[in-house]
Amino acid sequence: MRRPLTLLLTAALICAVLGLTPAHGASPKGPEAPKPRVAAAGDQPYASYWYPNSILGWDPATDPDARFNRSRVPLRPRVSDPALKANANARSGEGGVTSLVSFGPTSNNPSQGSLEPHYYAFGHWQYVDKLVFWGGSAGEGLILAPNSTVIDAAHRNGVKVYGTVFFPPTAYGGQIQWVRDFVQKSGSTYPVAAKLAQVAQHYGFDGWFINQETAGGDAALATELRNAMRYARGLGPVEFMWYDAMTESGSVSWQDALTSANDSFLQEGAQRTSDSMFLDFGWSAAGLDSSRTLARNLGRSEYELAAGIDTEANGYNTSVPWSSVFPAGQKHVTSLGIYRPEWTFTSSSGRADSHTREARYWDGANADPSNTTTTSSWKGLANYVPESSAVTAKPFVTSFNAGQGDFYNSRGARASSTGWNNLSLQDVPPTYRWLVSSTGTRLTPSVDFADAYEGGSSLRLSGVLDAANTVRLYQTKLPVAADTKLSVVVKTQAAGPTRLKAAVSFTDAPTSFTTLDLGSTTGTGWEPKTLDLSAFAGRTIAQIGLQAAGSDPAYDIRVGQIAVYDGGVDTAAAPTGVTVLGATDVSSTRKTLRLGWTPSAGGSVHHYEVHRRNPDGTRTFLGATPNDAYFVPRLDRVGTEATTTLDVEAVSTEYGRSPAATTTVTWSASTETNLALNRPATASGQCNTAEAPAKAVNGSVSGGNADKWCTTTSAKWLDVDLGSARPLTRFTVRHAAAGGESASWNTRDFTVQVRASTADPWTTAVTVTGNTAAVTTHPVTVTARYARLQVTRPTQTTDPAARIYEFEAWGS
Repeated sequence: MRRPLTLLLTAALICAVLGLTPAHGASPKGPEAPKPRVAAAGDQPYASYWYPNSILGWDPATDPDARFNRSRVPLRPRVSDPALKANANARSGEGGVTSLVSFGPTSNNPSQGSLEPHYYAFGHWQYVDKLVFWGGSAGEGLILAPNSTVIDAAHRNGVKVYGTVFFPPTAYGGQIQWVRDFVQKSGSTYPVAAKLAQVAQHYGFDGWFINQETAGGDAALATELRNAMRYARGLGPVEFMWYDAMTESGSVSWQDALTSANDSFLQEGAQRTSDSMFLDFGWSAAGLDSSRTLARNLGRSEYELAAGIDTEANGYNTSVPWSSVFPAGQKHVTSLGIYRPEWTFTSSSGRADSHTREARYWDGANADPSNTTTTSSWKGLANYVPESSAVTAKPFVTSFNAGQGDFYNSRGARASSTGWNNLSLQDVPPTYRWLVSSTGTRLTPSVDFADAYEGGSSLRLSGVLDAANTVRLYQTKLPVAADTKLSVVVKTQAAGPTRLKAAVSFTDAPTSFTTLDLGSTTGTGWEPKTLDLSAFAGRTIAQIGLQAAGSDPAYDIRVGQIAVYDGGVDTAAAPTGVTVLGATDVSSTRKTLRLGWTPSAGGSVHHYEVHRRNPDGTRTFLGATPNDAYFVPRLDRVGTEATTTLDVEAVSTEYGRSPAATTTVTWSASTETNLALNRPATASGQCNTAEAPAKAVNGSVSGGNADKWCTTTSAKWLDVDLGSARPLTRFTVRHAAAGGESASWNTRDFTVQVRASTADPWTTAVTVTGNTAAVTTHPVTVTARYARLQVTRPTQTTDPAARIYEFEAWGS
């Protein structure tokens, strides 16, 4: 991408400081730096990246990461009814949106998510037609394939996904030889182009974005680039988007338009070269108008041209001449290409701020896509482009799972207290964010990360309820049969009336809602409400929403799931042949694993869940994937267990669960002991004489509420003298709920510090923020005599007391 030189250098410097990889990377060490390979059989798999010559050696049968990068989610068809568009200014069937997004660095980008909940979990797919998995650099690799999670989420929303081929400017390490390597021939074939087609088909994505900005080419090289793309397209199905940089002469000369100098990269006579073109950022109204005319003269649609805008630095504060591409009251001139919309995430202070910025970017200044009125020139994409929806077939199930969370719930029960991100598990987000009509005070819908029915989030409706509120959620195309049901899972603050109805409209009257009462709840847990739609058999659902009515000054309800399905809830057959493909010992009490299995022989599978069985008979969720292989990023040993049984079960598209298939992991014999047991302990203070620091090292949690160390001092610390400097492998902390107290009193933020002698400074070995669990284990590799537990946020609430039932230091 053509960028001001000073901005690129500044971006590169920032990325270097933060340990990130800019798109324009540093020069490679030698002509072609090799891709780092997986070091051990159970290590983290990463998204694939190559140089032109190195991709020639790629074989999915020998690449240990390839199995983990495959998407199993097909591209879903979409519907966009002009009668249901949120914004009157948006124009249906005209210009679309291509989005160039960097979800992570080129190298070391996890294939299947991670245990980091702070992630760009994009949630506005309804406005995007194509997503380019942006990346590549001279120092890492030029060809970047998307990871499976992004493909899964995009395809579930009907959005095509492209990988990136990036030839950087020479100022950023680009070498014209790489371009020549890319178009090398073997007889009449183009081997690198053939590999691009193979990678796309094997991994399950749709095409490639070709960004050629390396100087030094000639007309012959430009011709071969066009031939290579056409050759790969002939091997299909694989699409190409060409970036406006290299011209037919071979020089790099951005046209900012479709011109006679670059049009053969789109269409050359009767030959289709690429499927679309991204026009560089310097376009003008006249240039776009002439581009439209030329595209039509070539027999191509003007909407196969994307006028590029660069929002990497300023997001929705970017100045864009919107009327040149989307003139008010007139047909769109071209489509739109957005460079780096993840600014909404990278510029944010946290998840809530990121979601606020994303809403402003896509929906407009009023958190209402139907009302994009603002004095800002950035009205939001909803002002121009109508929503599309991939909710076109049954079953349809959403738990409003955003693809990230601070915990994971299964059927409303806590299955894991570990944070995570995994876009493969993201449900189709609501089509409208948010459309609420009311004659009184409007309720506030939100994606809530404090509770969930499935996954890490749910839908919350809150505010003053003083009149009927209709919340439009999904545009759909779902035929109703005689046995079709609509299920809504709700959770109220107290038992009693939900004051909530399901709202559906049908294609014969798409804007007119029929409501079905959800009745009352019997308690404060999650409760399913199943509605019979047989009275509407033969009609097709056009919209799904909710309607709250009645009076409540503090209305607050969570919706954990909405589902439309036929008959009973179907299950899938269990997977078979669960195998540990590889394991890596992080410590004697922690492993990472690669698992594989044979997919279910029957039934439609949405995803497979991986759980571990605990010694006490419970299970802990370890992760999930639609794939037939999964990387477990953390398996912790419980106590001195010799083996751990893992369950893999199929979750159907209607969220029925199969029996579990199992495998067993063996732990090495351990000589670990709790070196803190009954050792001298001192502390910053204690709540009373019965809750002294010695209670935290007495080996017991079952002696009642007094079997703990407690303090309310402003600084909260507990020191233990282990007697001599000893090798330590892990710390275990047993918090309030481990002793039977409220989980809301579990320690939220804390550190563990160590030192070998009193003359040494304390060094931090463990840092924990956002903990909710009753028992936490923290592998370390340190040698120390003294260990200090320092509590910085003692509870989940404002309660000031730290409550520690045991502080254990394990080692030999």
